[in-house]
Amino acid sequence: MGEDSRLADVVTLAQGMAAAHSSREAWWAAACGACRALGGSFAALSVWERELGRLRVLVNVGELAEGEEEFPEDESYPVHQFAEITEFLHERWAGGGEPDAWVETAEGAAEGRPGYCHQRVAALRRRGRGCCVVAPIVLHGRAWGELYVARPVGAPVFARDDADFATVLAAVVAAGIAQTERLEEARRLAYTDALTGLANRRAVDGRLDEAIERHRRDGAVVSLVVCDVNGLKRVNDTLGHAVGDRLLERFGTVLSLCGAMLPGALAARLGGDEFCLLAVGPSADEVVKAADEVCRRAAELGIGDGVSCGVASTEDPIGPVRSARRLFRLADAAQYRAKAERAAHPVVAGREGPDDPVVRLADEPSGPSDGERRRFRGRHSPQGGGYEDGGYADGG
Repeated sequence: MGEDSRLADVVTLAQGMAAAHSSREAWWAAACGACRALGGSFAALSVWERELGRLRVLVNVGELAEGEEEFPEDESYPVHQFAEITEFLHERWAGGGEPDAWVETAEGAAEGRPGYCHQRVAALRRRGRGCCVVAPIVLHGRAWGELYVARPVGAPVFARDDADFATVLAAVVAAGIAQTERLEEARRLAYTDALTGLANRRAVDGRLDEAIERHRRDGAVVSLVVCDVNGLKRVNDTLGHAVGDRLLERFGTVLSLCGAMLPGALAARLGGDEFCLLAVGPSADEVVKAADEVCRRAAELGIGDGVSCGVASTEDPIGPVRSARRLFRLADAAQYRAKAERAAHPVVAGREGPDDPVVRLADEPSGPSDGERRRFRGRHSPQGGGYEDGGYADGG
């Protein structure tokens, strides 16, 4: 195979990994690119899980043998059975050497001794393959895993120059994995609240837009719980902001635990003392039950004054929900009423009949007016004042 052809294969592999949008796509691009570049019929990418002492297969591509899956759930092998990866690390690299690839055949190692039978040799025979080339993948100066490419029985056995080329490909794969990890970390930070580790407002906006589109398309039930942590200002003023941050962190844990009651729900901090749960699929009653559990657990935190929760669900009589903005307005209006009433349980939009005050408040053309909010406050809290207004999350 000419140098120009191999250079083109390297470029193609690198471009394929660079175009990946996730680690899974990057693994697949790496295995496919290496398989094509080395003229293999099968390729796999595995990661060395040091803490578990095993090589775990991430992806298999090409001609799969019986029992092999493209993205296996749990195909793994004890690392002591495939010890080259540790031998390279402790023997060759410590002496300043490089992680070179090597070749195995179904008859034994290509450069081995008579009677030699390695676990890889047994695996080749069991799966009807004639030979393989294995290249360690080194990331951040440590053995990360390995690239494995095989050919069928009867095909030319990999030569030394193939192993050298596999070493180059493994380096390209390592660079692609590092890039993918950096991009995923950047995405994680962009959609994660730094204090609580929950999703942030940007993540909610994107997920809610998708959810409303599903609701419009196929009628999926979409529910939103908006929560406001009561007493945060008092905690900050009297006990300090470090204690206030701890209150927010602890409530974030409560929200995450209760959100687990709703399969696939997204728990998020919108900002300040406002949080939310977004659920797609579970019934409105299931969501209200989870929100009630949030209120109960928040009241037991020991600091703060519990939480005010408002719920809005497309399954309740709230009228058509054609935008994320309207569902946010409904949930926020319900949350505001819960705060004004000092309610120990969630307030649910649409459950007080045709003239539901929460729906009326949310649907006012200019948004919730001070007058309407004062009516809630005046009716349910004659003393007035004393409530932190967490801001109006209109989803727009």
